[in-house]
Parts: sequence; C-alpha cells; structure tokens
Amino acid sequence: MPIVRIEMWPGRTQAQKAELARVITEAMVNIAHTTPEATIIIFEDVPRENWAQGGVLASEQ
Repeated sequence: MPIVRIEMWPGRTQAQKAELARVITEAMVNIAHTTPEATIIIFEDVPRENWAQGGVLASEQ
C-alpha cells in the first residue's frame, strides 16, 4: 500500500488536487506496479508562515 504525501502551500483548487491525485495514482500503478485501490494520496496544505527556505520564512518573501 503506497502512501504519497504532498505538502504544498494552500491555494490549489479541489479540481487541481483531483487531477494531481489521478495522475500520481496512474504513475504509481504504471511504475510501481501497484493498484489504484491500494494507492493513497495525502495532501497537506502548509501555511507560508510554517515554511522556510534558505533561512527565510516564505511569508516574509
């Protein structure tokens, strides 16, 4: 049972997440030889104030 976690800033639409879930599941089935039913996709929206890159909070950029 593969679990794919996707962490990203908030703002993607439900339609975008649905499309991501579809194509990532398809890739897992084709490459990892699993089944769609066994593939779990978890989306986690991380606020910019909880994300830093290069020592700088994304909310400050």
